[in-house]
Amino acid sequence: MRGFRIGSAFGIPVKLNWSFLIVLPLFALFIAWDIANLVSVINQVFGAAMDPDRLTTGPLPWILGLASALGLFAGVLMHEFGHSLVALRYGYEIDSITLWLLGGVASFVEFPEDWRHELVIAIAGPIVSLLLGVGSYLAFLGLPTSLDAIRFVFGYLAILNVVLAAFNMLPGFPMDGGRILRALLARNQTHAKATQQAATVGKMFAFALGLFGLFANWFLILLAFFIYIAASGEAQQTTIKAAFEGVTVADVMTPQEDLETVTEETTIAELLSRMFTESHVGYPVVRDGRLVGMVTLDDAGTVEAVERDAYRVEDVMSTGLHTVTPGADAMEAFQQMQQNGVGRLPVVTERGDLVGIVSKTDMMRAFEVIQGGGGPLTADLSLR
Repeated sequence: MRGFRIGSAFGIPVKLNWSFLIVLPLFALFIAWDIANLVSVINQVFGAAMDPDRLTTGPLPWILGLASALGLFAGVLMHEFGHSLVALRYGYEIDSITLWLLGGVASFVEFPEDWRHELVIAIAGPIVSLLLGVGSYLAFLGLPTSLDAIRFVFGYLAILNVVLAAFNMLPGFPMDGGRILRALLARNQTHAKATQQAATVGKMFAFALGLFGLFANWFLILLAFFIYIAASGEAQQTTIKAAFEGVTVADVMTPQEDLETVTEETTIAELLSRMFTESHVGYPVVRDGRLVGMVTLDDAGTVEAVERDAYRVEDVMSTGLHTVTPGADAMEAFQQMQQNGVGRLPVVTERGDLVGIVSKTDMMRAFEVIQGGGGPLTADLSLR
């Protein structure tokens, strides 16, 4: 979940995704357009007698719409901090909290696999939302009727925060209710199996929510799509992680003796010729057995055709490389490739000697072998 940083709290960066900048004014507009109906709902729920005519004159509806939308997303942010602060207490690292189109996301560096931890972390968010709802209701009751504009905002937030808490408790994995379900399922079985079961329930919930959204609100269809994709993605990630437990990079990498490499002195013309004949688009660059860079087809393409005999690999190669050691967990390498947006990682020793390359293709091939019943040693032999 990418976004730009706007600050931090408790050591957790807070970010805004570009989609938030679209949805915030839309929410404000929808609230402003529907002030009269919303006042009627608040009056019915809380037995109040706010006059809608007083709140629908001049620019006031637009001010109330913006204030209510900002308050709603502030509540979403507090909801995510509820999860995050409990997670920090258990020792889990939080990468960031991001506000976006569908609310907020707390990005964990590593999700908890202890069912007790996940249960408490998951339920913390809805509890915060519920407390915010109660607090907003008390503020609504405590304000005089002469401040009906402010009372409207607190009344709206009281209802919405309680609705947010209740909705998040539905079993739509990876929503809070789905994570609570996974935690309860994981009491008597493996985390991976519990994830698969919770994800199946989550996808069924998403399908039902999408159907309901066809007759109720287009926003629910979008939310259902997100839940379905997120449930599938996390289930797949958990399955891969479980499969690679105990597997190291050395088990799945392509070893140095099977690699095609180039030196810094190789000309761009020679490099492109080798790329054509060997069907490679990238090569490690080595000097005396040590990795000094990587060169790709894109790098070579920056040199004009008439100059390719004069330019050498050292002129265009990349030196700021992401690498991994042979003893590292295979899953760590996979996550590093995802985080850095690369398809392969050079495998080097602590001295910098190149001993292999691990790619997403290597990982997927090993995954297929392991899923077929092979262990790390079987996968290692089958990939040579």
